Amino acid sequence: MYVCICKGITDHQIRAAARNGAVSVRALNRELGVASQCSKCSRQAREVLREALLEGQADTRRLVEQPGVQQWVPQSA
Repeated sequence: MYVCICKGITDHQIRAAARNGAVSVRALNRELGVASQCSKCSRQAREVLREALLEGQADTRRLVEQPGVQQWVPQSA
């Protein structure tokens, strides 16, 4: 689905940016150009980003909770 019509940005691109470390609409603006023209997309972009970040947290939780998966714990120097 198109989120930003002015720049042709889709929800898939926003989700990919979230996987690559974007955590704010400002970061999406820098990386993709979201909300850089009319800014009418900023609310929808924020919602898609929030969903993507929550999905990423759930994926991480599922991975850590799998039997046999050990968490890495850094050792003190």
